[in-house]
Amino acid sequence: MAVADMELPPTVQPAIPVGDDFMTREQLAQLTPEDLVRRTTALKPLLQRHAAACERERRPIVEVWNAIRATGCFYHFMPRKYGGLEFDVDSFLDAMLPLAEGCASTGWVTAFCVEHIWMLSQFPEPFQDEIFGGGGDHVPYVIAPGVTAPPGKAIPVDGGYRISGRWKWGTGIMNSNWAMVACAIPDDPERRALFCALPTNEVKVLDTWHIDGMEGTGSHDLLIEDAFIPEYRTMNMNDMRAGTGHGARLYDNPIYRQPMTPFLGVTAAIGGVGVGRAAVAAFAEQLQQRVIPGSTTRQSDKPAAQMRLAHADVQIATAEMLLRAAVNRNVELAAGPVPATFEQRSFMRLQIAHAMEICREAIRTLVEAAGAGAHMRGNPLQRHLRDINVMSNHVIYDIDAASELRGRAMLGMEPNSMIY
Repeated sequence: MAVADMELPPTVQPAIPVGDDFMTREQLAQLTPEDLVRRTTALKPLLQRHAAACERERRPIVEVWNAIRATGCFYHFMPRKYGGLEFDVDSFLDAMLPLAEGCASTGWVTAFCVEHIWMLSQFPEPFQDEIFGGGGDHVPYVIAPGVTAPPGKAIPVDGGYRISGRWKWGTGIMNSNWAMVACAIPDDPERRALFCALPTNEVKVLDTWHIDGMEGTGSHDLLIEDAFIPEYRTMNMNDMRAGTGHGARLYDNPIYRQPMTPFLGVTAAIGGVGVGRAAVAAFAEQLQQRVIPGSTTRQSDKPAAQMRLAHADVQIATAEMLLRAAVNRNVELAAGPVPATFEQRSFMRLQIAHAMEICREAIRTLVEAAGAGAHMRGNPLQRHLRDINVMSNHVIYDIDAASELRGRAMLGMEPNSMIY
């Protein structure tokens, strides 16, 4: 064994989906957005019961994941050409929020993997035929993380590329059958960043996800050593960021022409609103039972507690409105005659970052008033606080970077980051 291999963390085995539970075309044709929302909402108690176990096992629970698959939510953004649903962005939030309320980690992974179906629709048509077609009466799909940092290396060879690298933040890998990894082409004059897709069984998953919140996402590192990727399984990430990927040309629906970053930002922020809702509900329940130390007064009778509860509730609702405004604006601009500008996209990014910051502030103010018992392992409030602290540190919610980009746009300056 090579020394480099000996220094690597141990590997962990994903639960690769069997793929024997795909829905039929007839079932999908009858599924409405309202049906989908009812199905995911009905799963919230199941996710709540398994939330602690999800955190302990550091991955979504297979029983829960299979129940989520059965709702049909992973068809949400699959093109109708392949039997998918092509539902709108509001119903995406409606369907994902109950899952995030039940378990922030599982809801986060689910929302990402649903959005990643949209990413897969931006790849060349032959690859979409490979993963979405050929299922007969049943309509297949794949679960695939999308990892970008740090980028790997793609060496051009006949018919494609040979890629190598180690990537962090592999959300979705523990329940996946494919993976998308970002790679740079050395000495490429166009400085292209490629998204390369390959089956999970060609990826080593390193056991690195030891963290103080969102531990149930299982977002381990991915390692690939000299794998061949045919050209048709690659996509120019700059096109996807701009809303000009293959899906923008293949499908007559503005959801496939929206720039990636605002859509991605809203997708991840669903978890913030969901865990915020869960924290408000938990705090309200605990107020009814907690007696203020040194008194005989229930905390629910204290005006200060009532005010914190009400304020947090409105903050979470406000954050949700910001997300809906941003994602609908992203699609609205995509439906227009010209692409969204830097000024427009930078505003949406800052709007989304503020939504996540509002969620973090709301949960923090509740936990501050909940007493030391809120930090006991058996109290869900401590997990909600840890989860929001971790998810709000996603690079897309860097409030300083988002504000800087917005300020540069307002002053007529060029962007100094691709994340907008």
